[in-house]
This record gives sequence, structure tokens and C-alpha cells, in this order.
Amino acid sequence: MHDKLIVQPGKDFKFEDHDPAFTAAFKAEEEASEKLAHDLKHMTRLQDLLYAEKRHALLIILQAMDAAGKDGTIKHVMSGVNPQGCSVKSFKVPSSEELQHDYLWRAVKALPERGFIGIFNRSYYEELIVVRVHPELLRAEHVPAADKDESIWKTRYQEINSFEKYLVDNGTVILKFFLNLSKQEQRKRLLSRLETPAKNWKFSASDLKERAFWDDYIQAYEKMLGHTSTEWAPWYIIPADHKWFSRVAVADAIVDKLASLNLAYPELTTEDEVELHKAKIALESEDSNK
Repeated sequence: MHDKLIVQPGKDFKFEDHDPAFTAAFKAEEEASEKLAHDLKHMTRLQDLLYAEKRHALLIILQAMDAAGKDGTIKHVMSGVNPQGCSVKSFKVPSSEELQHDYLWRAVKALPERGFIGIFNRSYYEELIVVRVHPELLRAEHVPAADKDESIWKTRYQEINSFEKYLVDNGTVILKFFLNLSKQEQRKRLLSRLETPAKNWKFSASDLKERAFWDDYIQAYEKMLGHTSTEWAPWYIIPADHKWFSRVAVADAIVDKLASLNLAYPELTTEDEVELHKAKIALESEDSNK
């Protein structure tokens, strides 16, 4: 299923070629729920192997328009993993300290260690999206004056691709998901936040403000997705008009990627086996001495 959702490296990307309401072979939520439950059970075992082996880290990046379901995806897809081996980092407006460093600095600090799963709710890709739509944010970053033209985006595409290649070469597996929400569905979800008291807290005036820049965001995302989907870290375009499908699609991709690593529990050395045998004898002797 997920293979059809990958942005092919080196090709131009257009949203018009991707249906936000696509649900693959699933005709109803109930069918997808069965698949999701199966994948979550499988993910639990795979995470245990990832944690025990400690040869790889998994970095999951979620990008999307407002109300596309990033938080819900994290909540439902990662519900079966051990929280001790998983972390979530939400990237908000950069702090004054963060603005004094390069744009990747705050992301590097949050990278998962080997054996762990790290989830970025938004990420350094905001530097190719929000900052491009709102040029005044670029000025606040104090980048060298010579780079404050259109060439900066090409430079950042190359920098991020190289950064991700470096991570992959050093054992971090990267899964990048863009939740593809239609403008009509976003409108429905924002209205729901306004009309449902229990959801009022989710609404932010900035959501409506940013919606006015929809076309600008679409253009920025198309350029970014086309330039940063690589063989080592491709983008997955996840149809998000149906939350139940986006969740099962993300889970399917995660399970498939983890399974491809051929994870295994560490093999014991002869010395390890000797120590275990000694420990067993010591513990058994305690019981017999009572």
C-alpha cells in the first residue's frame, strides 16, 4: 500500500496528482481498523527488538497543513509502543536562543539515540515552508546577507538532503510523512473546533490567518517535496481527508521499514553465557539456603 504513496526522487511534485480522499483498497473504517490493530501488535515487537539491538534509531517526521491530524496520528499509531523507547518533539516558533544558532541546531539536539524512536511533530522542514511563505522570519534568523535571495532555498534543500544522508549512514532510519489534507476538509475541521465546546481549545486564530496563505503553502510544499524526497529518505504523501486511512497508512509504512531492518536480539558471547550461568547458580543457591 505505502509504495504508491512515495514521492519518487528527482521528479517534480504536484498535489493535483494525489487525492487527499484516497483510501486504497479499504472501503470502510472497520476494514482499516483491523489492519491497524494488526500493525500495532507487530510494531510492539519490532520496537522491542529495535531497543534491544541498539544498532538503529528511527526518526519519524510529520509535516502537514493545520488540522491535518498530526497529533491524532501520533496518538493512535504510536499507542502500542513502549514510551520508554519513544520521544515526541513538537517544533514551535524558534526561541531567541535557537535563533542564534543555525536552523538545524534545535533538531540535532532532539534526534533519537540508537534503539529509540523519535517523532518530530513538524521539523526543520518548517525552514523551507513557513519561512519561505513569511520572508520576515528569514530576516530574524540573521543569515548572511548574501544568502537572502532565492538561492537560499536551493542551498537548504542540499543541506537537508546531505544532513539526512549523514544520519542514515550512521544508523538513523528516516520516515517522512506529509499528511495531505484538502482545503475543503480543513475548513470542516476548523469549523468543528469552533462549534464543538470540547474542541474549542484546539482552535487558534493563527490557523485562520495561515489558511489565507493556502496557495503559497501549496507552492512551497510542492517545491520542497520534489527537492527533498531522496532514495535514503523519501517522502510519503499520506491522504488525510479520512483520518482512519491516514493512520493505517502511516502504521503500515513504519512496520514495513522496521521489518526491513532484520532486527534481532543481541547474541551472547561465551563470556556472557558464563556470567549468566554464574548468576543463575547464585540465585538458585539463595533459594536453597532459606
